[in-house]
Amino acid sequence: MDEELRSLTERLRNEAGASPVYERLVATEDPKVLADALTAPGQPLWARELVAFRLGLAGDRRAFEALVLLLNHRDPQRCASAAHALARLGDPRTARAAAALVTNELRVAYALHPVRLLVELRAPEAVPALITTLGRRLRPHDPYRAVALACVEGLGALGDVRARPVLNEALAHPALAEAAVRALARLPG
Repeated sequence: MDEELRSLTERLRNEAGASPVYERLVATEDPKVLADALTAPGQPLWARELVAFRLGLAGDRRAFEALVLLLNHRDPQRCASAAHALARLGDPRTARAAAALVTNELRVAYALHPVRLLVELRAPEAVPALITTLGRRLRPHDPYRAVALACVEGLGALGDVRARPVLNEALAHPALAEAAVRALARLPG
């Protein structure tokens, strides 16, 4: 069993209590049963997360919308699970959706996992989205240092020279300076 799936099922077992629906959704191998549960009215969040995750791992694109919603959830564990499933889903819309979440200033508090997902996908949208987001995080007293640090590290991992100006700006921020030095060292030229 995938380690992320094991972790997710343990966490959701606690949320579901002794629900027989939980046991059925964990045990089934039928994608139709999972997809039906994803769209059925009145399903609890744990059920939607479980089936979206399982469908995502299976490459079933019916999970895309639910996973994107979970990627932008206030609960970091839900975001991490959704990012994991989206990275394996193989849907061409994923990078565009993650970039939209990363650059949405109203949702920046929840941008950490979308940033990491963009880096993992190495999509064309990744570098511009991370540059934009990091540039906004370089304002004085910005409360989203974890997002800024993820952008710095991600830009280093992506190794795109377009990131050089914003990474040079990040050098002036003590919380980001060490990571910015490492990121700049990874850029070509």
